[in-house]
Amino acid sequence: MKRAAIYLRVSTTDQHTSNQETELRQAAERAGWQVVRVYKDHGISGAKGRDKRPAFDALHRDAAKRQFDVVMAWNVDRLGRSLQDLVGFLSELHALKVDLFLHQQGLDTTTPAGKAMFQMLGVFAEFERAIIQERVRAGLRRAVSEGKQLGRPRIAADLERSISAALKARKETGDSVRKIAARFGIDPSTVQRISRPLDGAGVAA
Repeated sequence: MKRAAIYLRVSTTDQHTSNQETELRQAAERAGWQVVRVYKDHGISGAKGRDKRPAFDALHRDAAKRQFDVVMAWNVDRLGRSLQDLVGFLSELHALKVDLFLHQQGLDTTTPAGKAMFQMLGVFAEFERAIIQERVRAGLRRAVSEGKQLGRPRIAADLERSISAALKARKETGDSVRKIAARFGIDPSTVQRISRPLDGAGVAA
């Protein structure tokens, strides 16, 4: 028997999830699935991210632990309003081999037709990732061609010299990278970068 998890969400606190839950439980019974957990987000918009939806976040974490075999929801918009977030969630389920049942859309990935739909969603997700990666690379190439400096901006030369002096004096002072960074009000990674040429010259990092 498959273990089912029901996810319910309403956007306002005066709305109720009882009707959705009843119909989903009936659908689970017809399919011969056992409902092992119900996740409810009350008064939370679907446009909110996972970190703002406690029950949805718990659903993700429990899916990763394989605590159920199929996720049931009343409608696709209960899961999210952003196509990017929705495709990401569906891809995560697919990777974990957790199925999805959407009542209003009639989608059931435990069936051959539903599995084919899931695979197509995976293709679209991969296509979207490829587009994003190419846009990032194109943006970097354009920035370089325009003479823009990539990465963190360099600090002033006199400040860099002061940090180098502090690094050279570490044998006497015993100062750590973090302590030197705090003294000059900069990020420890900047001190690490300045220390690398000095390391090659025999100064301890």
